[in-house]
Amino acid sequence: MKLERLDHFGVEVADLARAERFYTAVLGLEVAARFGDQILLNCGGQNLALFEVSRPALDPGQRRSIIAHPLGRGHHAFTVTREDFAEAPERLAAAGVETATPIDWGDHDCLYFLDPDGNLLEMVSYR
Repeated sequence: MKLERLDHFGVEVADLARAERFYTAVLGLEVAARFGDQILLNCGGQNLALFEVSRPALDPGQRRSIIAHPLGRGHHAFTVTREDFAEAPERLAAAGVETATPIDWGDHDCLYFLDPDGNLLEMVSYR
């Protein structure tokens, strides 16, 4: 057996409408389909599935802990252009999104941030 490609990946969220607003208005993804308690968003020809689940909200300290030490944690990473990467810290800050300090890895830069439910996400921009 050999997996061919990633079809979709799922992100658990507590409030589907809030998550949809974040992923579409802040991150620029488009709704591909809706299925009751889930929304599929188009992400570069693949899908990100938002699944509404009941879960306790993270307190501010837990959120700070995640974003203060993002390396080595499970996350989802998205590639962006150099221009979008340069604008990302200001755009995310304006939306009230917690971010880590951008990291320069030599051949690419990355920026970790949290969605409204505390899911760790990353933007990557290759040179």
